[in-house]
Amino acid sequence: MAKTLTALLLVAGVLSGCTLAPRYERPAAPVATDFPAAPEGFGQSEVKTGETRRATDIGWREFFRDPRLQAMIATALENNRDLRTAALRIEEARATYQVQRADLLPTVNATGGYTRQQVSGAASPLGQGYLAEYWQAGGAITSYELDFFGRVRSLSNAALAQYFATEEARRAAQISLVSEVAKAYLAERAYDEQYAIAQNTLKTREETFRLAQQRFEAGATSALDLRDNESLVAQARVSVAELARQRAQARNALEVLVGTPLASIPDLPPARTLSEERFVTDIPAGLPSDLLEQRPDIRQAEQQLLSANANIGAARAAFFPRISLTGQLGSMSRDFSGLFEAGTKAWSFAPQLVLPIFDFGRNMSNLDLANVRKNIQVANYEKTIQVAFREVADALVARGTLEEQVTGQEQVRNAEAARFELANLRFRSGITGQIEALDAQRQLFTAEQALIQARQLRLNNAIDLYRALGGGLSETGPVASATTPQNGTAQ
Repeated sequence: MAKTLTALLLVAGVLSGCTLAPRYERPAAPVATDFPAAPEGFGQSEVKTGETRRATDIGWREFFRDPRLQAMIATALENNRDLRTAALRIEEARATYQVQRADLLPTVNATGGYTRQQVSGAASPLGQGYLAEYWQAGGAITSYELDFFGRVRSLSNAALAQYFATEEARRAAQISLVSEVAKAYLAERAYDEQYAIAQNTLKTREETFRLAQQRFEAGATSALDLRDNESLVAQARVSVAELARQRAQARNALEVLVGTPLASIPDLPPARTLSEERFVTDIPAGLPSDLLEQRPDIRQAEQQLLSANANIGAARAAFFPRISLTGQLGSMSRDFSGLFEAGTKAWSFAPQLVLPIFDFGRNMSNLDLANVRKNIQVANYEKTIQVAFREVADALVARGTLEEQVTGQEQVRNAEAARFELANLRFRSGITGQIEALDAQRQLFTAEQALIQARQLRLNNAIDLYRALGGGLSETGPVASATTPQNGTAQ
């Protein structure tokens, strides 16, 4: 019996290497072969500094050079609850795969028991009832399926692909977290700078209002000028209150991403202004086909597609016979003390074959369901590629234009600052009325706020491009994918 069982297990092991799953072919990427060119007149030569490495080869500590931001990102990677949940999802998927994989091998259990039963006279060959009592011990294989048609193997492959998909999801979550922390930090710094400008503007307008009030009381100006000054002071107070609220809310959002209050981060370096931030802005985009290996979300979508493809193999195998083995080998005795003595050997071997004949279309419906789910994953995979292509294309298009926008806005701010100085000087000299100075003050405040916003947009665009190209996964250098190993060394 043991030799027969061993032979059957060997045959099953050889045959279970094959499945009825369709041969997998990666769908063609539904995007152009090249990224769109920058708008006419906004080339990339102005922002090039000689960078040739891919985003995945640039660690986030090298990309984000602000020590304060680096400390926040490092803290977020340790404390962020979403990332922690994603890591736990990996453990969950790994356990699920291990459970499914265990079905490929027989489960051997040690058994032991005591039986006492009354046998009726009708069932006894002697025609009279008797009391049966015996002990038993040994080992057993229970309902082990001989995977001739790859049903169990297909389910195991599907679980393995889901495990890989979950790990890619964690990688995508980390990339997203790194970029979101950086953008939240920039938002908090932008509101802080705008708040400081609003406070300074409020002080300036209050001084101007006091001067206008004195001139009005002396009869040197009209009530209209006084009310204009009063309105500007009120507008400045509104801006200060609004920016104070926005700065506090931006800080709260940043602390949620970091996972802890910023005050609890030890030795947190001082903040920089947006004009002092230096990001790598000239990362080469490469070709759209490179995104298939650089983006974890695309690899995740492909693994989900592979899982759906394997489930088709399991659904197809359900149409064929299912053979399972149950066997037991041990010792049986009427007395416990003689359980392992000579002559107590006992065994049983019970193969079972189940052939589906009529199941009201259940197997066919399961196969249709598996095919539909695969088509859904194909569409999801193609959609993920399209979204990735658009994100990279948008960031590339905006890169050159934002450089021009910041440069132009700096010129606007400088011109408005010079205009305000001249208008204020002309007003104090009595050459012109106060309306000109008030208008120049309004325009200067607007220009300063717009410059901060333009700088924030430029930095956000650099972050978006870095994330869209798969950057932010490693701290100091390239990291190999769980499913697609890459050559390279840490830097």
